Amino acid sequence: MKRLLTLISLMALAASAFAQPFVWPDAWSNATPGEAVRGGELRISLIGDPRTFNPVTSAESQALSDYLFTNGAAVLIMRGPDSDEWLPYGASSFTASEDGMTVDVTVRDGMKWSDGSPITAQDYYIRYVLETDPDVGSNGYDSWFMGDDQITVERVGDNGLRFHFPRPDRLAFPVVAVAPVPDAIFGEAYRSGGAEAVKALWGTDVDVSTTVWSNAFVPATFQPGERIILQRNPYFGEWNVDSAGNALPYLDSYSMTIAGDLDSALNLYLAGDIDQFSPRNLDDIGVINNAVNNGDIDVTVMESVSPVASSQFIVWNWNKASDPDKQALFRNANFRRAMAHVMDRDAIIDLVYNGAGIPMYTNVYPINDYWVNHDVEKYPYDPEKAAELMASIGYDRKNADGLLINAEGKTASFILATNAGNTAREQIAAIFADAAREIGVDAQVQAIDFNLLVDQLLSEGEDRPFDAILIGLTGGSRDWPFGVNVIPCATNLHMYNTSDACLTAQETLMGQLFNVGRETLDTEAARDIGYEIQATEADLLPILYAVSPMAHYSWSSALRGYHNEGQINPLLGAYELPLVFMAR
Repeated sequence: MKRLLTLISLMALAASAFAQPFVWPDAWSNATPGEAVRGGELRISLIGDPRTFNPVTSAESQALSDYLFTNGAAVLIMRGPDSDEWLPYGASSFTASEDGMTVDVTVRDGMKWSDGSPITAQDYYIRYVLETDPDVGSNGYDSWFMGDDQITVERVGDNGLRFHFPRPDRLAFPVVAVAPVPDAIFGEAYRSGGAEAVKALWGTDVDVSTTVWSNAFVPATFQPGERIILQRNPYFGEWNVDSAGNALPYLDSYSMTIAGDLDSALNLYLAGDIDQFSPRNLDDIGVINNAVNNGDIDVTVMESVSPVASSQFIVWNWNKASDPDKQALFRNANFRRAMAHVMDRDAIIDLVYNGAGIPMYTNVYPINDYWVNHDVEKYPYDPEKAAELMASIGYDRKNADGLLINAEGKTASFILATNAGNTAREQIAAIFADAAREIGVDAQVQAIDFNLLVDQLLSEGEDRPFDAILIGLTGGSRDWPFGVNVIPCATNLHMYNTSDACLTAQETLMGQLFNVGRETLDTEAARDIGYEIQATEADLLPILYAVSPMAHYSWSSALRGYHNEGQINPLLGAYELPLVFMAR
């Protein structure tokens, strides 16, 4: 990967316009248009209900939100599974200036919302306006800033947009890859009622059949706790076709059953009630293979494809003003290092993932190995060292219950929350809490609804309503895999500290390094800066990373149109939904 970043460097970069409509390449599917069959439904599962249908304020990641708000939407530009090249999608063309600080986009003619109204440049522009208003509270807010300087967008003519970057930016094209929101709904609400009116739109109480989308499939019915059904967008095929000119998508519908937990989702799969399932571990794969051998189901299984494109970690709350003792404990680096030494990653890999996983020590997903600093401080499992570190901060004796106490008789205790129904995380939390209690730290696991967990994590101020949370993050860019809203202080996913400013020198340094690396177009030089970010975070240890399980895939053998061999992994996904069909 010794190359200069193919984003914006020393020369102008241009993409020629695709003829209307957008033609989905044959290389993105393992089937040809001649093999495709129309009709049918793709059925998947979710653990729980969505938190919102509002694409501007959503912050969680699950199959529905990822599809509706990003992966399936009419983003201006996108990448396919076969190349790092950016292609115009919602745009008909785009060009970058020689200095890399301006990108001009022409919005594609002929696109339509699911209600038949045209998708216009204004629909993209209003997304920028809404996301850059801090009162709206969008998860995308931080992506529009390079340090303190805002990236700006202006309308140019009837169907043009111009993106202005304050400096050359490794993330320029990911920024340009913005999805539209209907100005007739979101823009009108904002102009008449401001940020509060936007935040009130499209909650889970909305009649989803009245919502408007650019996707191939759009919500038709939502039964909380039961099912979400998305129907084919009748206007999508007017501007999305296969290489033979056939309108897409091939399927009639796309449904999501609310399973409640992953065990129930597996049972749905074994019963033939859903068409795909992501096995958590080799036990799941064994159960699925047994069902195949018994003739109960006919499915494809892909085992240990790669590490997943996500993280799993524990974060402690540094903003707990109502409990100064806990706040002081969670802000103490030696406490966090002690907890790192009771994270038994080998046990987690063996017990939770049956050996199909690898330890994770930094904020970079192991699948992005090029960017991973393998030389950071790792704090291996060592209960004795953990006890020594606890003693160094005053917890050097135990009470009658075997819990560590300090000179004032106070215990080191916390509640570790994770999302109910995610059985793998529940197991990880239990393994960690058991190890902590072995040295005398009272860690109590609490499994709660995912939406409540996200609300707690996103809470702000000096007194937030949690002790510690075990959760994960997805997303990020292949070009600079450090979260723009995670690393710098005062961003919305700087999860451990929501104070108005950094509390430590390491936090400040990480933010500075993030900005320098983002502006460094030479990939090797940027990687060196990324290494320093990871080393600095490993010293501060505000977040304790656990393990990265291997990704496994399984789907009904009746499904076709998946990516070709070698193009299925957590970074690229398994398929492009418009190209999937149900063979008969």
